[in-house]
Amino acid sequence: MLAAVEDLTERSWKLPYSSRVDSITNYQHTKVEGDELIVEDLVENAEQLTAEQLGEVRNIALNEPLLKGRLISPSGHVTGVNVNVIKPDENGKVSDTISEAAYALQAEMQQKYPRLDIYVTGVVMIDTTFELAAKEDIELLVPIMCGLLLLILAICLRSALGMGLTFLVIVFSSLTGLGLAGWLGIPMNPASANAPTIILTLAVADSVHILTTMFHQMRNGRDLHQAIEQAIRINFQPVLVTSLTTAIGFLTMNFSDAPPFRDLGNVVAMGIIAAFLYSILFLPALAAVLPLKAAEPSPSFSPSSSHIYECLADFIVRRRTAIFWAMIIMIIGATTGISRIQLDDDFVKFFSPRFDFRRATDFTADNLTGMYMIDWDLNSGREGGVNEPEYQHTIEAFADWFRRQKYVCHVYVFTDIMKQINRNMHDNDPAYYRLPEERNLAAQYLLLYEMNLPFGLDLNDRINIDKSAGRMTVSLVGASTREMRELEIAGRDWLKENAPPSMYTQGSGVTMMFAHLSERNIKSMLSSSLLALTLISIIMVFVLRSVKLGVLSLIPNIAPAFMGFGVWGYAVGQVGLAVSVLIAMTMG
Repeated sequence: MLAAVEDLTERSWKLPYSSRVDSITNYQHTKVEGDELIVEDLVENAEQLTAEQLGEVRNIALNEPLLKGRLISPSGHVTGVNVNVIKPDENGKVSDTISEAAYALQAEMQQKYPRLDIYVTGVVMIDTTFELAAKEDIELLVPIMCGLLLLILAICLRSALGMGLTFLVIVFSSLTGLGLAGWLGIPMNPASANAPTIILTLAVADSVHILTTMFHQMRNGRDLHQAIEQAIRINFQPVLVTSLTTAIGFLTMNFSDAPPFRDLGNVVAMGIIAAFLYSILFLPALAAVLPLKAAEPSPSFSPSSSHIYECLADFIVRRRTAIFWAMIIMIIGATTGISRIQLDDDFVKFFSPRFDFRRATDFTADNLTGMYMIDWDLNSGREGGVNEPEYQHTIEAFADWFRRQKYVCHVYVFTDIMKQINRNMHDNDPAYYRLPEERNLAAQYLLLYEMNLPFGLDLNDRINIDKSAGRMTVSLVGASTREMRELEIAGRDWLKENAPPSMYTQGSGVTMMFAHLSERNIKSMLSSSLLALTLISIIMVFVLRSVKLGVLSLIPNIAPAFMGFGVWGYAVGQVGLAVSVLIAMTMG
């Protein structure tokens, strides 16, 4: 087992953009021989170790705070090799390059060591899995959507040529949206990959309105060209207003803090405008030269069904007061569920367990350590300040406070190294497993330790060059984005109350970026929805030529969005990044 870890550690240095590799085998263990401090790999030439040496390695690994809960499980049944990568600031599929190399190494090691189960997880793998999921969604959902649309069109229009015309319009609309995105340099990402499905859904309505009116006119005795003319005259304004307001709703997604959702809004808006143009220009022109015939009226529009609709209309008019108040009560009752909504997310659970990344991350969280991390950049306020006893004791107290918090599985801080060296320099007396009390002594320990570290395993990822600041990393298991935000706020409060002003900072890192993204996104989307509401109100007032009717028409259009969120609040209670854009998407 140790030979496999040693082998994997060595080969992981060769992964693309790898900057540092940590494992239990290359952990820089310290010991004293005479007056000399020895810093060396915990494991070297694993296959040649005796049973006694293996026992010593096991004892050290399972009792070292820097390893336990981070690179080895408390029981010693699982260990990890952590690879830090520095992705270059350039375009291209850097994450794909790294993940492909990692998976190739996994497969090679799995074949070489068949008794081991090897999992690959991490932030880079999230990027790749998002792309993979988006690609699979396009390959699966778009054909299913097209099939369903064709089936519904065949039932509703009962015209093969009409169905074909509509299908051409929606396909051309989707291709136009994607083509313009390509010309404008808008990338395809997990969010914008959903654009074709959304455009398909919206584009079909324009064509169906025009075709059903055209067939209705033909059944009433008009010839094809007269029917087309009437269909355009009747439907031009409603289709224009619907397309325009829907495009406005999607364009307000540019206020989102998440660039992928901005891309989605822009691509769909372009597709919607294209659908309007194709429906008004291309579809009637093509219909005029094709031998279209009106089918017999659908049973849904037979005289008997028309009578049912008339009775329904009469009932609503007669009972308007009771129905009005019943609807108001229903709207208010559903909408109040919004108060139960919490801004929360768990990005690992975005993916189905069928993805390798999800299974690997779940296994890691259950058996080794957490994938979510909060980094704290703790500044001493002066050059060389990390050696000050007061600074080190404050960091140690901060780390101890975090270790007592829920969801925290490990705290990685350089003061653990200082305590270990202090114990080494006092004959490994457990009583000296504590921080040195003098600044000069701490500085000497740190210098002595760093001079013995090999290239690539220095402390530059923990302490900055001028020794003015140290980094503390808190690993979490099972925390949602809301709980991470709350824990980070609690950490800031602790610093404010217990640390000097120079040490006060915010928790950072990729995890915290995602944790704040859903909260900020929903706030920005709510403000953008108000802008969309204002623009749509102006359009409706202009179209209906009445301020009263324009404002009134907005109520049944906005109420479903609030009711939907209210019911979601009762049923689920959690709104994340994906759900936060729905008002902007549906308002038009």
